[in-house]
Amino acid sequence: MESQIVSLITNGQIHDAVHANPYQADIAIRDGRIYAIGKKLDSYGGTVIDAKGMDIFPGFIDAHTHIGLFGFADPNTKDDVEKYKRCTPENRAIDAIDPQNIDFGKARRGGVTTVCDGPGSVNCIGGTFTAIKTFGSCIDDMIIKDPVAMKIAFGENPKNKLLDPFTSRMTNAACIREYLYKSMEYLEKKELVKGDMYKNPAYHAGFEAMIPVIQRKIPMKAHVHRASDIFTAIRIAKEFNIKLTLEHVSDGAEICDKLAAEGYPICAGPFISTFSKVEAINADPQGVVSLIRAGCHVCVQTDFPVIAENNLPLCAGMLIREGLDDFEALKTITINAAEHIEIADRVGSIEIGKDADLVISLGNPLMMGTVMITIIDGVVRFENTFLHI
Repeated sequence: MESQIVSLITNGQIHDAVHANPYQADIAIRDGRIYAIGKKLDSYGGTVIDAKGMDIFPGFIDAHTHIGLFGFADPNTKDDVEKYKRCTPENRAIDAIDPQNIDFGKARRGGVTTVCDGPGSVNCIGGTFTAIKTFGSCIDDMIIKDPVAMKIAFGENPKNKLLDPFTSRMTNAACIREYLYKSMEYLEKKELVKGDMYKNPAYHAGFEAMIPVIQRKIPMKAHVHRASDIFTAIRIAKEFNIKLTLEHVSDGAEICDKLAAEGYPICAGPFISTFSKVEAINADPQGVVSLIRAGCHVCVQTDFPVIAENNLPLCAGMLIREGLDDFEALKTITINAAEHIEIADRVGSIEIGKDADLVISLGNPLMMGTVMITIIDGVVRFENTFLHI
């Protein structure tokens, strides 16, 4: 069945990430989108999947990954950061992601249909993330939205991993402030000359890349673990009146009420691997549950290659183990993730008009259920051939 275009899915138990309780219905698909949801729908002669006894979920979304930017054991195949420069906002993930990387196939095996993919956290300003589907041979055909966000980083990574490292958090923050100020100054000069190319300031790729940030078209995507770094990121965002998302947030449980009051979206994790740095020591699924219960808008991430991409649903499942409601846990890898990266008009829930990105499983994949079929844009892109449907 793999690569077949699906027109109808019948008899499945639908978990749509909109309603708390699942329900049984058919899903009709036309031109890669969900056309109708209801009873006894017509297939119009297309491929029909009978999902009786199975569960149907929206395609899972990883809002923070570096998939396709890492090769195998050879460090020379690693393309996620530029270690020779502190600030590289002009770097674009779409120029380095390798769609042929085998990890995209593994992602589909785990029901992951969309990822927000981009630079690592070595540079204090690292470049732009992109939102893409997990199937395709050319990155340009996989893009949902580009750019999605500008990566910035605080803490131990910029201090320890750059070839020209910072020796204090103060300098790291000051570097980001200086770049933002110069980018604002650059934009003001461009606006003053009203498009006169002969009076424009000299072209600067980095400042150009920061213009969507300054204009609040995309957020800064801030790598922050320690509580003090979280508040530094918030402080800078307020100073320059720019949008911000908070990534990792390992100390979040200690400050969950303050973060809920601030209202910035949070992409938490990774938290099911051995912590790799001192500042991530508090990364824990119970802390993520505390953030959600405090009222924060939360999704979870693999931060691939820290956690394998196909294990994204298990990351959400860890929240269930810590007492979170199944529905709220599902939202952390579906609609909340889509909202975090501002593509919820396309993906993140099973609703009429949205992309037909669907996961059909035996049992709940968040609780070790088996993904049987992964559908992207209405086409089967993974089918479990080890079990018979």
